[in-house]
Amino acid sequence: MATLLARKKNAYNGSIMTSSAELFRDAMALPAEARAALADSLLESLDHEMDDDAEQAWSIEIRRRLSQIDSGVVAMIPWTEARQSLRSILES
Repeated sequence: MATLLARKKNAYNGSIMTSSAELFRDAMALPAEARAALADSLLESLDHEMDDDAEQAWSIEIRRRLSQIDSGVVAMIPWTEARQSLRSILES
């Protein structure tokens, strides 16, 4: 009996993995904008509970960062430069 249950479980997990791989393959075939929208929807589906304290903290942080940019305290850099810098850090 235990062996039968283990086989059923493995068959179920295998089909889930196949389905997930197929979904991923299909999603990767979408244009970038559609993939971004799908990713956003999937992430949003995980956030069932809103943490009001976290939302307020992010709002304060966003305002703080925008103020730093507007006042010139921090300088913005192009994404290509930032990406290259991050890659260098990760590869070292």
